[in-house]
Amino acid sequence: MDVVVVGGGPAGRALARACAARGLGTVLVDPNPGRLWRATYAAWVDELPADAPVAVSTSRARAVTTAEHVIGRGYAVLDNERLRWLPDGVRVVAGRVVARTERRVVLADGRVLTGRVVDASGAVGGRAAQTAVGVVVPAAVAAPFVGADEALIMDWRRPAAATTGDPTFLYAIPVSADEVLLEETSLARRPGLPLRELRLRLHARLAGHGIPVPADEERVRITLDGRARDGAFGAAAGWIHPATGYSVAAALRRAPVVADAIVEGRAVRRSGVERTVRALRLRGLEALLALPPDEVPEFFDIFFRLSGSLQRDYLGGHDDALDDLRGTVRAMLRLFGSASWVMRARLAFPVQSAKSAGTPG
Repeated sequence: MDVVVVGGGPAGRALARACAARGLGTVLVDPNPGRLWRATYAAWVDELPADAPVAVSTSRARAVTTAEHVIGRGYAVLDNERLRWLPDGVRVVAGRVVARTERRVVLADGRVLTGRVVDASGAVGGRAAQTAVGVVVPAAVAAPFVGADEALIMDWRRPAAATTGDPTFLYAIPVSADEVLLEETSLARRPGLPLRELRLRLHARLAGHGIPVPADEERVRITLDGRARDGAFGAAAGWIHPATGYSVAAALRRAPVVADAIVEGRAVRRSGVERTVRALRLRGLEALLALPPDEVPEFFDIFFRLSGSLQRDYLGGHDDALDDLRGTVRAMLRLFGSASWVMRARLAFPVQSAKSAGTPG
């Protein structure tokens, strides 16, 4: 085999497809290749490649902070079946990797696979996490929360049933033509906010509108500050945006680029610029984690008053590392300059007095 991709999530499968499309003999190692994906993967439309497997999209989004903001960007939910799809040219091996080098992996059952090894097995390490609990309801039932052709990115209004001071928000997005995901979300906390608190708050929001709680729920836990590894791809390479939890759009965009590098025999390593961008974003995460809970909605009010281009700069989407660096610095400086002196002090000198915060994705 030419390539051994370790990990069968959205990132690993995107890379395996791209490698096979270039004629590379490709193996995908997945500990449970038949497992159904219950997670909902979404992204801003303008961050996705043209061939992304979009299931449903909206033309606009909305956020509720200390005020209401309409965001003129399309938002998309991806089709999990098409994300999972692999061409016949990819050989899928069910197994767990227990040892690896750049050219060899050893599975728990003793099998050995050789080829250019790319780790796409997900994030490791780190304690800051995004957690969420969600349910899918008919679109008509979700009407009190989200309108037609829109995505509610965040609503910071606090449920009366909350038992802790941790800030959370409601996230509401269409997942099909007639269904909507309603999700109570804590996008950044160290450690992640327990699901029982999120479930309590979500159920309170539903009860406030007389909506019965569906039996099935979606549970989310995404590590935000995991260790980035060289020679890796997707979350394993540190591509999870520390302030949003998003990484799938980046993996879909970059899979062809990384596959080309493999064909040409080039190393797949992070540049110094990419390391700097990640360090800046991790610094932003620490500042958010340190904000007092009642100041988090104010922070996002400032964020959503930035221009659309600055919002995009901070949330990511640049394929060129230098553009990413310039955009991140521009957005951080403008946000800092727009904040009050008190908030500037908190952002510049974060003290972990609060456990949680969040950032739109």
